[in-house]
Amino acid sequence: MGIIKKQGIQNTIINYIGIVIGFANLIVIQPLLLSSEEIGLTRVLFSFSSLIAVFIPLGITNATLKFFPGFQNQNTKHYGFFGFMLSFPIIGFLIAALVLYLSRNYFIEIYSVNSVLFADFFNLVFPLSLFLGLINVLNTYCFSLFKTSFPSFLNDVLNRILTIVIISVYFLKIISLDLFIYLFVGVYLIQLLLLFSFTLKVGTPGLIPNKAVFTSTQIKQIASFGFLLSFAGIASLGLKYLDSIMIAKYLPLSAVGIYSIAAFIPTVIEAPLFSLDKIAGAKIAHAITHNDRDEIQKIYYKSSKYMLIVGGLLFVGINANISDLLSMLPEEYAGGINVVFIISLGALFTMLSGANTNIIFNSDKYVFGAFLLIFLAISAFVLNVLLIPIMGIEGAALATALAALIYNLVKYLYIWKHFDLQPFNLNTLWIILLTFACLALGFALPSLLNPIFSMAYRSVLLTIVYAFVIVVFKFEPELNKQLQTLKEKYL
Repeated sequence: MGIIKKQGIQNTIINYIGIVIGFANLIVIQPLLLSSEEIGLTRVLFSFSSLIAVFIPLGITNATLKFFPGFQNQNTKHYGFFGFMLSFPIIGFLIAALVLYLSRNYFIEIYSVNSVLFADFFNLVFPLSLFLGLINVLNTYCFSLFKTSFPSFLNDVLNRILTIVIISVYFLKIISLDLFIYLFVGVYLIQLLLLFSFTLKVGTPGLIPNKAVFTSTQIKQIASFGFLLSFAGIASLGLKYLDSIMIAKYLPLSAVGIYSIAAFIPTVIEAPLFSLDKIAGAKIAHAITHNDRDEIQKIYYKSSKYMLIVGGLLFVGINANISDLLSMLPEEYAGGINVVFIISLGALFTMLSGANTNIIFNSDKYVFGAFLLIFLAISAFVLNVLLIPIMGIEGAALATALAALIYNLVKYLYIWKHFDLQPFNLNTLWIILLTFACLALGFALPSLLNPIFSMAYRSVLLTIVYAFVIVVFKFEPELNKQLQTLKEKYL
């Protein structure tokens, strides 16, 4: 089994275990044990810190994926690339901390109107952003070595389990709100320490860069690439977390809590793509370095087709069952139903687009990708400013979905024009039509008295119909071949 397929499967399994835990956390535990305001506090604190954290590496994460294949040599400890890489987040944090400290009163004043709790805990942005920034750097180093499963476990499983533990302890009034938030930040310190230990064990890291290899020209090239991509990284993460941050500015923290629950649900759709990107990004970078065009096209095509098939089924399952699912939560969360549908549309288009981001950012066209991200972040900011006061949390969802649509459409057209690569065929259209036909069927199916039974029977029926059509009409011939191989092997 190929390394992409093997680790992609492992990461998908880990991701979905994490999603199950995350669903239990966000859909059951948090709404029952925390107020919507407390949920909003943790979400805004994490979102704001994540936005700062993406600047801290100064773009070395993207630079590592692009340049590390040229340094990779286990016998020489990769010429000390690890030590060279760590110098970037150290410098980045000092810059970010200084800017954040100087602007601290400004942010506190902004959020003190509708989000007083966040203003009270604003200082925790400093350590949390540092932890998240270093975690991002170490994850990238592990991904470049195709060691993705354990970092995924830490991020998707362990973090969520620890979060559930501290929420439960807080609910039992064993600890105060202050200690709860401090422990919430401490979860990421634990992840950082475990990830660093793992990196030392399996990554053969060298702390002292080889001066003969790291020439001034090479350092300048990596640094300039990283510096540009640091702004692109802020833009990229801004598209992901800007909505929560902006809602907290215009609406009470309780609205952030409701939005966070609703917006989390569609993340199930993109989970397989996140798993694929962890390993496909490094493989595409390696293929570009060695000018292996066939490998790039192969990954691009398969990532689009398989992600669309899986994403389409998840899209149907989520939106056909969302009314029953939200009926199990406190009544205030029913207001998030349209948020789920809008964001899931954007997620489906992202799945359809496949590994397009990795192709652009690991090629010599990365400058275009960086400026595209910056432009889109500005557009998303403007859309949020315009839509949230008018539409509330649905406006934030629409801004997020439109940003995803525009971003992926432009990337698709650019890759088609400049690389002469595109992943679609007629079967792509048939899969999309099948997806919305099954969604219409799901809406038509009646609900039972018990929402759990209702979701169960509807999901089973829709999955059977969806899979039957995919296989019988051979929308992805290679999938049929793989199923035939499994049939011959086990039956």
